[in-house]
Order: sequence, then structure tokens, then C-alpha cells
Amino acid sequence: MNAVLTDQQMNQFQEEGFCIVKNVIPKELIERLKDECQRFIKEKDDEMDRKGVEVDEINHKGKRYFIALRYKDSKTMQDLIFGKEMEEITRKILGENVYLFLEQFVVKAADKGMTFSWHQDSGYLDFKHKPYLSIWCPLDAVTEENGTVYLLPYKDAGTQDRIDHVLQEGTNDKIGYFGDNPGIPAVLEAGDVAVFSSTCFHRSGSNKTDKSRRVLLLQYSAEPILKKDGAPLYWAEPFVEGGENVSAYTV
Repeated sequence: MNAVLTDQQMNQFQEEGFCIVKNVIPKELIERLKDECQRFIKEKDDEMDRKGVEVDEINHKGKRYFIALRYKDSKTMQDLIFGKEMEEITRKILGENVYLFLEQFVVKAADKGMTFSWHQDSGYLDFKHKPYLSIWCPLDAVTEENGTVYLLPYKDAGTQDRIDHVLQEGTNDKIGYFGDNPGIPAVLEAGDVAVFSSTCFHRSGSNKTDKSRRVLLLQYSAEPILKKDGAPLYWAEPFVEGGENVSAYTV
């Protein structure tokens, strides 16, 4: 298994804002992550039932899910988030200090039309921050038919910087690119990953197949991302300090 970015991949990441890395996550771990994903979907459905709602923030029951901030409840998630593969990727891009910023399962249900509009991950943060790193880990093979992610190179977006986004009524999505460039689809097998900057525009299409499309999105930063009161926005969990893996969750 080779999870280290090649020089060519690093050059692409720096020039275009993203790259693809093949065969990163072991199959055995993928299967365990699928089980965890289904467990968390059931919990989210039960929560929405208690609230008597079909839409909860950007979650749409039976259609689209964003289930975040659960890694402390899952040894399986910890095995991936703080494992050797993620350490190698994050250190090469972010440097000798790495923090877990956010983790979330992103699910598109079968035969549903929900899409996710053009945005930068940094577009969801309304304060100044250093760009961070997103690692998009499909748990199922992803294609244009089942709603994979499309990535927009910096040169096509016209910027490498965060820009202000507009809130879309009805979906609660934020949108920051309104051009007609379709982007580059990431056609991946389970275990491959798409690696992109938080300032790289991306979107995803609808799932037109009869099976769910499940992804675990991991986000890391080179420094804690803090709110005005000094508290972490999500997580500021130390992973690598001074080039050493210091995670409390690493076996």
C-alpha cells in the first residue's frame, strides 16, 4: 500500500487545488466504516423523527445526510482518522503540525435527486482562517451516475482564495461559483481518496442508481481553527506535532 503523495500529485495539488490518491484505505477498514455509517444514519433518522421534521440543517431524511462530530464514539473512525495513511498525506501537505478539524459521513440515498452545489469548504466559515485540507474517502465506488464529487481547478475558478458564498433557499447549501464549467469528476473505487484544499471549488451530482453513495469526509488543519472566543470551531484534536504522531487514539 502506498499512501504517500508523489511529486506529481503534490504539484497538481499546489497548482489546481486537488489530486487523487489510489488504494489508500484497506478493504477491511472500508467494511467496518460502512457499518458505522449505517449506525449513524439510523441515529439521525431517529433524531429527526423525535423532532417531527424531514429536514434538519442540511440533512434531508432518506435523501441526503451529513453526520459530523462522531469520531469519539467510533473506534473504527479513529483507526482511519489517526492512522498511518492519513498521517502520511496530511504531513506532506500541511507540514509537521496537524490537527483534526472535522469529520463527517456524507450520504446520498438511492434514486434521489439531491445534489450539492458549487462551494469551497472554507465558504462555510465566515471568518478569516488558514486554508485547511479535505480528504474525501468514498466507502462505495463513485461515478457520475451515483453522485461523485466534481473538482474545479484553481485556474478555472479564477481564484485560489476563499470568496463569500450565497445561501440557497430550499437546500440550505451555500454557493460560491456560478459559472458553466462542469468540473472534473472523481471516478474512484472504495479505498481511493480525493484530496483537496478548503479553497478548491467542488460540487456533487444526484445519485441516479439503486444504491446509496457513502463517503467519509476528513478535514485537517495546520493550526487550530478557533472562534472569536478562542474555542475550537469543531475539533482541534492534535494529530502530529513536530513531525511526531501524538494522537491519543493511535494504537
